[in-house]
Amino acid sequence: MENGKESTGDSRLDLAVTQWLQYDKNPKTAAAVRSMVKDKAMSELQKCFGARMEFGTAGLRAAMGPGVSCMNDLTIIQTTQGFCAYLEQCFTDLKQRGVVIGFDARAHPPSGGSSKRFACLAASVFISRGVPVYLFSDITPTPYVPFTVSHLGLCAGVMVTASHNPKQDNGYKVYWANGAQIIPPHDKGIAAAIEQNLEPWPKSWDTDGALQSSLLNDPYQDIHREYCKTIQQHCFHRELNKNSEVKIVHTSVHGVGHIFVQAAFKAFDLHPPYAVEEQKDPDPEFPTVKYPNPEEGEGVLTLSFALADKEGATVILANDPDADRLAIAEKQESGQWRVFSGNELGALLGWWIFQCWKLQKGEGKASIKDVYMLSSTVSSKILRAIAVKEGFHFEETLTGFKWMGNRARELMDQGKTVLFAFEEAIGYMCSPAVLDKDGVSAAAIAGEFVSYLASKKKTLSNQLRSIYEEYGYHISKNSYFICHNQDTIKQMFERLRNYAGENSYPKDCGGFAITAVRDLTTGYDSNQPDNKAILPTSKSSQMITFTFANGGVATIRTSGTEPKIKYYTELCAAPGNSDLNQLKTELDNLVDAIVEHFYQPEKNNLTPRPE
Repeated sequence: MENGKESTGDSRLDLAVTQWLQYDKNPKTAAAVRSMVKDKAMSELQKCFGARMEFGTAGLRAAMGPGVSCMNDLTIIQTTQGFCAYLEQCFTDLKQRGVVIGFDARAHPPSGGSSKRFACLAASVFISRGVPVYLFSDITPTPYVPFTVSHLGLCAGVMVTASHNPKQDNGYKVYWANGAQIIPPHDKGIAAAIEQNLEPWPKSWDTDGALQSSLLNDPYQDIHREYCKTIQQHCFHRELNKNSEVKIVHTSVHGVGHIFVQAAFKAFDLHPPYAVEEQKDPDPEFPTVKYPNPEEGEGVLTLSFALADKEGATVILANDPDADRLAIAEKQESGQWRVFSGNELGALLGWWIFQCWKLQKGEGKASIKDVYMLSSTVSSKILRAIAVKEGFHFEETLTGFKWMGNRARELMDQGKTVLFAFEEAIGYMCSPAVLDKDGVSAAAIAGEFVSYLASKKKTLSNQLRSIYEEYGYHISKNSYFICHNQDTIKQMFERLRNYAGENSYPKDCGGFAITAVRDLTTGYDSNQPDNKAILPTSKSSQMITFTFANGGVATIRTSGTEPKIKYYTELCAAPGNSDLNQLKTELDNLVDAIVEHFYQPEKNNLTPRPE
């Protein structure tokens, strides 16, 4: 291999490495591969070249480093060439409309990779084909990319980010012309086009030339201004905001969010939130947190609690590093901090946005039939309870904002109003200007909501209790087990499908009667007249939902990006049933039964979620 030099002794690996060294012009990754070959580091080579990263609906996400299984200069070029070729097939006006590319602050010095570098390479691929590129000149939140696609009417968008993943990871997230993330069959089409365009095109590496090109535009100032202008249509209490005494702390967890959330607060005439000094500037090392994920709750918020206590603030807003998610914590009368779950925030924000819509519409019921809210099927059903009582529509989609964004676009194209969409993983779409989760607009809307409640001498916790008392308590308990063995996972789900003989699902679970089963892997739904599920099914992932006689719902599913078998459970009580302790005990017992009878952690050697 490589001019008769060293060989690994594995012909398939030799071929992959030879091709790599022919194509890779990044001195750091090329040198790393040469040294692995020289040292015959077979397990390392196998890890880097064993399998190419799979391009799916979420695009790519992997560690930065050398080889086809990692994010690096060459795999970014190959991916963008495939994406560009696919767009050329789909859009005759690609060269008139163009694409937008954004990036976060991630960097990996050992391999020379960084989000900015990857974004520049992607731009140079498109420009080499005569496609106009709107490349942000600086870091932006992820929601700015779908906003730009919709606002400028572009064919597609790319965001280089790994969101809240560990620091060594990066990702390549793709948006379609409708402003939402891609859904099938585009993922398969792009993946096939990548395989057909592995050899770098003549000008793909020429970032210097691309950055001088007349096809390159910097949308940063215009889009930032337009975004802040657009979200102002969701501001309903400007005078109140100006005079509010509420003190709020904000952390961007070493990500991109700081300046954008400050600007969003300004757009709402809210007092600027106190920024957590140690975390406000982007830092790819994420030095103050174990995981840069506000979903993990208190560990990520330690510095925020300290600042809030010092300044006398009662509410904390936290974005993840690419600012598309939002966590909220509130100080309780006891002095303890309460970190709200994603489902609780879905209830609060959904209720608030509906109140604001009513205020704007002046109670005119004529148009309420055209109002929609969405959530993913593993999220709380609280919006359904509010919709039933108030008269608007609620719809569930498959898990992930790609489904909610695409469904929202379909409804908007039919003249409907989509007020709100959310998923339990602290993702909220509070404005149809961004058809994806957006932690920046959600932060400003939450800021106004908190100010409004304070003017009524209420807190978020008070308001959440009022919502549950009016529409029925919805309490949830979500967690996961870790399992690295695919066969074990498959056997566990197959056992549930053939529980008491072939093709028979469980009728009860540890004494809890099951009234309905929906299996989105096979497409079975016992609630439908023909037993066929309405939501799209996917054989490539496992997902079964059980409905229980006591009002409980439990979904068991595999994760698309991690070795986890997740469970999402919720107990929905009728309005008026407010014995919260009894409901919590019942849900705990139900979860224990599901773990014991369906997961069988000892038998299946499953590792519980680390505390």
